[in-house]
Amino acid sequence: MKIFNTRLSTLSDTQKAQLAEQYQADDYLLLDFDTRQHSRFRAITVSGEAVGVDLPRTGVLKGDDVLINASGELMQVIAKPQAVTKVTAADDFLLMKGAYHLGNRHVPLMFDHSFEQGKAGYALYFENDHVLAQMLENLGLHIESTSVPFEPETGAYQKGQGHSHGHSHSHAHSHSDSHSHKKNDSHDESHSHSHSHGHQHSHSHHDAPVGRSNDG
Repeated sequence: MKIFNTRLSTLSDTQKAQLAEQYQADDYLLLDFDTRQHSRFRAITVSGEAVGVDLPRTGVLKGDDVLINASGELMQVIAKPQAVTKVTAADDFLLMKGAYHLGNRHVPLMFDHSFEQGKAGYALYFENDHVLAQMLENLGLHIESTSVPFEPETGAYQKGQGHSHGHSHSHAHSHSDSHSHKKNDSHDESHSHSHSHGHQHSHSHHDAPVGRSNDG
């Protein structure tokens, strides 16, 4: 099994051409956010080949990241559409308030800025959680379910910090009186926050990945 252990930061024209050919042959990885959080995992390419990923702990894999192995073979990662909750509001201040409450609970968030009929629109996305959705609705925000590639913001002090890929981008949630989030890999970090209730890569405006169109 091929093992990819290095993330490429720049690509030569030859490598870009190689990735374009691989994409046509379905030789790439289509991964959800849960999988992309890990530095070591086994995955299956779209064409059905088993490969391994063994990376240093340098942050979450982004859609369109490219990996290379010791033999110089390449593997592109594409963010897989997944079920998420989209949050919008009648005004930007209310949406900012919603972002504050979600951030205060350490919820991974993706931000989107789109234009519809010449008017700027903003939205937040997070992985489905009915408790959080209810909280936001109580604040007056609009909630809807959708399926997009989930690319949440990374820490502000990390290199290559978060970039929303548009519409696309699971933490285990347990709700009794607390809302808990567990982070990736073996160095788990848990965050628990009390709730007053008792319970548990539309449009896309990001750059097209090498070797594919936004229709992919």
